[in-house]
Amino acid sequence: MAEFDYSQAIADARAKYGSIAKALDMDRLKAEIEQLERQAAEPGLWDDPENAQKITSKLSGAQAQMRRLNSASQRIDDVETLVELGREMGDDDSLGEAQTELASIQQDLDAMEIQTLLDGEYDERSAVVTVRAGAGGVDAADFAQMLLRMYVRWAERNGFKAKVMDTSYAEEAGIKSATFQVDAPYAFGRLSVEGGTHRLVRISPFDNQGRRQTSFAAVEVVPLVEATDHIEIPDTDIRVDTYCASGPGGQGVNTTYSAVRITHLPTGIVVTMQDERSQIQNRAAAMAVLQSRLLVLRHEEEAKKKKEIAGDIKASWGDQMRSYVLHPYQMVKDLRTGHETSQTQAVFDGDIDAFIEAGIRWRHEQRREAAAE
Repeated sequence: MAEFDYSQAIADARAKYGSIAKALDMDRLKAEIEQLERQAAEPGLWDDPENAQKITSKLSGAQAQMRRLNSASQRIDDVETLVELGREMGDDDSLGEAQTELASIQQDLDAMEIQTLLDGEYDERSAVVTVRAGAGGVDAADFAQMLLRMYVRWAERNGFKAKVMDTSYAEEAGIKSATFQVDAPYAFGRLSVEGGTHRLVRISPFDNQGRRQTSFAAVEVVPLVEATDHIEIPDTDIRVDTYCASGPGGQGVNTTYSAVRITHLPTGIVVTMQDERSQIQNRAAAMAVLQSRLLVLRHEEEAKKKKEIAGDIKASWGDQMRSYVLHPYQMVKDLRTGHETSQTQAVFDGDIDAFIEAGIRWRHEQRREAAAE
């Protein structure tokens, strides 16, 4: 067996750490933490609980990332010192400890490297995940519930907040569908690689003849879109016309230019208002109606974009991305990345980080190849 090359292992760890620190831009990260700390210290922060939660969550995530970076750098320095002392003293135990620590550092750096690959437009967002039973009858409904539990357990293992928002239960067992939200930095970037058709092969617990059954479930992942109740409308985006109101209302209404017509130029939406006696009141009322209509329009566009991001997932034969085989052998295998494990129970208990990380690396490579073409 070749002798372990401590110097090369330390050099490799330093090189990887350097590339990660550069990609994550530590100066930018420090500035972001300082800005978020100032915002978190403002007296009226919790007057808006939703915004306060967003700020504190971002701050917690940024601080955790900085701690991991600083810890990795310190651990590399410490293990280098341990190797030097072990060599000087001829202490094989210290050298063995250093080798174990280097393997642990490499594993942590690999996990940190994943963060640098989450550079998609929506990757930073929280995620909304929907699991639907596909082909396979009651087994598919049961499989969908198993996947729901798997993802919720995954969130718990990582300290992420997961909230089940809607569940439609099947008649005999399991669920027809369920939607849950995972609130954490980069939750969408991580979970988006889980979108697709999942296949389960097992002896059906619902078949009195004990036959093997194949069933399917679909996982759809979309980013959480941040919506507000107010939409800013630049003056350059509207045309305001005034005219005399018509109909009942008396001389004060019908003989003054109190009626208002607002045209939103980018969308062509037109709102008219003449119920109020003054032009100022009618304009304010018309702007409120225009904002409401634009908000509805934006939600419709966001829903359409979410569907495009999620893609068309059929949950049937021929398009599965991962197989969970419980009989005649134990194996979970991702058909895109080739990553597999025989620890099926651990996977269903939420131990899926290795699959997610392999999926992120696979997606990054796919994008890189597409950009090169």
